[in-house]
Amino acid sequence: MALQQTFEAAVAASKTLDAKPDNDILLQLYSLYKQATEGDINVEPPANMFDFVGKAKYDAWNNLKGKTKDAAMQDYIDLVNQLKNK
Repeated sequence: MALQQTFEAAVAASKTLDAKPDNDILLQLYSLYKQATEGDINVEPPANMFDFVGKAKYDAWNNLKGKTKDAAMQDYIDLVNQLKNK
């Protein structure tokens, strides 16, 4: 199966996990997904200093700057597989 198809299957599987992952894992999933689908961050940081969720999402994605889309897809797949096997 091609990497793109495996990634899409992992995205679908991430929505049907037995238990909801903690916030750190959710941020990892979010940032890997964004890096895999859009590449390096392409938005401005949140203007509202009290937007803690937006800031956390921005920082998580920004920390992946330079990671290739394929590497982000593979990391996402690996993380979802770990979560499924818990």
